[in-house]
Amino acid sequence: IIFPKRCQQWKAVNVLRKSRVLQKLRNGEIAYSVKLNLSDSRAAEIAALAGFECIWTDMEHVANDWSAIEKQILAAKAYDVDTIVRVSRGNYSDYVRPLELDAAGIMVPHVMSLADAQAVIRQTKFYPLGRRPLDGGNADGGFSSIPFADYIRQANEQRFVILQIEDPEPLEELDEIASLPGVDMLFFGPGDYSQAIGAPGILDHPLVIEARKRVAEAAANSGIFAGTVGTPDNHRELIELGYRFINIGADVIGLSRYMKTIRQQVESR
Repeated sequence: IIFPKRCQQWKAVNVLRKSRVLQKLRNGEIAYSVKLNLSDSRAAEIAALAGFECIWTDMEHVANDWSAIEKQILAAKAYDVDTIVRVSRGNYSDYVRPLELDAAGIMVPHVMSLADAQAVIRQTKFYPLGRRPLDGGNADGGFSSIPFADYIRQANEQRFVILQIEDPEPLEELDEIASLPGVDMLFFGPGDYSQAIGAPGILDHPLVIEARKRVAEAAANSGIFAGTVGTPDNHRELIELGYRFINIGADVIGLSRYMKTIRQQVESR
């Protein structure tokens, strides 16, 4: 078996795999992801081969099961590519399990207040940041091969928690949320935000634009990162606003457009 070159660089089992997203962001670079609605691990591998440093797979809106998520994480890791799992809002196990499968990060949707953010951090970060339940016997802990103290330290350093800001309510405490120890990134969701203000789908609405700026500013002021969704056409504008993590596109969009295009080509000839 021939392993990708990047895979050979982190074969040691006494350390957590380092996050490529965090490495780029901490170096002052821009990190890009692509969203996967399809559950097949081959979709993750295609995204990795395309050059993305991160895939974003979903458990909020998509009927993925844990076996599918695990396979996608493994497929991405084969190319030293990060996986972010957007979790469903539930109990602490729903938040911790992707991390124990060795996802590089989790994205928690619809964080509504400082108290909400504090509860998320308490459940997803180890001491001294939180009280995440401790195991170490899974993929992220090298199946108990990483010493206890090293495991919790490296997990706090190399695994990240993203809080989605997609409602008006958390804006009142946005600075406090951004400055909460353990929060690694604020991610602005313009689609749900537009619906929440009564202008569904109007992404250039003045209130959406204002919130987009506020999220980026709050993240920058607290020394954390800002993320959002973008396109090849507007990603430079988002970078100028202060966004450093941008999701560009989705597998279902690409596949749908390809299918429609070839069908139209056949009909026109």
